[in-house]
Amino acid sequence: MSAIRRLFMNDSRQLFSKLFMLAAAGACMHAAHAGSGMDEAAQRKQLIAGIGYVEPEYKGGMKFRTPDAIDGALVQELGKRLRLPVSTVRVAPDNAVAAIDAGKAHVVLAAVRDDAPVHRSANVIPLDYAVAPMAIMRTDTDIKNWAQLKGRKVCLSEGGLYVGTLAAQYGAVEIVKRAPADSLLAVRTGDCDAAVHDHTMLEELIKLPEWKKFSARLPVTAPRARLAFILPKSDTKTAAALTRVAKDWSTSRFPDHLVAKAVRHIAFEVYLDQDVPDCH
Repeated sequence: MSAIRRLFMNDSRQLFSKLFMLAAAGACMHAAHAGSGMDEAAQRKQLIAGIGYVEPEYKGGMKFRTPDAIDGALVQELGKRLRLPVSTVRVAPDNAVAAIDAGKAHVVLAAVRDDAPVHRSANVIPLDYAVAPMAIMRTDTDIKNWAQLKGRKVCLSEGGLYVGTLAAQYGAVEIVKRAPADSLLAVRTGDCDAAVHDHTMLEELIKLPEWKKFSARLPVTAPRARLAFILPKSDTKTAAALTRVAKDWSTSRFPDHLVAKAVRHIAFEVYLDQDVPDCH
């Protein structure tokens, strides 16, 4: 056998060997992500949860800020029930199944409307907690309906569900703040004409006496979305576990208690930072 032929055969064997190893690795990865998300989390000893917005890592000197949504707190509670530490990653509802199949998350929690396309491609397990946009303003405002937000400064917060929608639908000038406390503070000081956040949070906030002068509201008109776990349709084991969790949270009204706690924190954050009087 010539040296050239032997060299060619050796190269061919190496090539086929590498291709076989790659194919085997791919099959193993597919098998790993085709099982139960809860089992994979247990094996990894960490639950990776996809949510709509991941808070920036806290660094020394930063002001503590309560986030716009409670989904982060909910997945942390889920981790406690599973006795697993939780890592969060940003995942949009429409990308939930793809993210889970790719091994980027074990479960996704997101706000989902009843007519959202994700219902056709995934198992959606709703929680007893709905959200929709609501605006609050000074009680002497001349803004009486959503259309009158055109050209007006409207404050929102990073990670909120409604960033971009007020400008698109009503021609509002959106001012995106770091967190709800910053958005609401801007309304109190006159830097914004209105603040738009989830109605669940704002309805709780305007019950507080110190918010009486800022309790004018534009009520909910958009369809509500419900927080829901999103899973591949094939993962029946995880679906059963999360259905039990959703039922328990509904019975105990756990999401409502989280909102009430968050509102108290947000109101206190505004109080600490307001170093100028309310706009008169």
